[in-house]
Amino acid sequence: MEGGGRGGPSPGGENRPSHLVVGRILAPHGLKGEVEVQILTDFSDRFSLLKTVYLGEELDPVVLEGQRPKNKRLILKLAGYQDRHAAAALRGRLIYIPIEEAMPLEEDEYYLYEIVGLRVWTTEGEFLGRVEEILFTGSNDVYVVRDGDQEVLIPAISNSVREVDISQQRLIVHLIEGLR
Repeated sequence: MEGGGRGGPSPGGENRPSHLVVGRILAPHGLKGEVEVQILTDFSDRFSLLKTVYLGEELDPVVLEGQRPKNKRLILKLAGYQDRHAAAALRGRLIYIPIEEAMPLEEDEYYLYEIVGLRVWTTEGEFLGRVEEILFTGSNDVYVVRDGDQEVLIPAISNSVREVDISQQRLIVHLIEGLR
């Protein structure tokens, strides 16, 4: 999984976003302009492949001069940020990559932007609504499906999710007892 998209995707991934989120800058690190980054991708080693990243809503391009792991986070050195004060100005900004640089996925794996917005139907043909958001619980993702005031939480596990059809913009689910 790589983070959500940027660049105006329509619901259900009908249009691919131009960029994907891969990290969030948490704080400056040290005195030489480095930043500590929360990794927002399943492909944490992908940072070693990057030459340029894009910061914030403006998608400001910045050359990535270096990276190293720190526990479950990364320390990045970004060009143009030479001291702690300059790095502190980046706190909270998201780090994006162009979608063309997204890591290839295995069969039956999807990016978040492809799932959000899908129309959801039960195996019995009942329309439940659209996937509005995805919750990350630690054990498995949960799709939040809404139709007006009705909300159903669908665990993203094979017992529940029976079919993902990106081309038809739909998700077929089996409602496990107690989900309503």
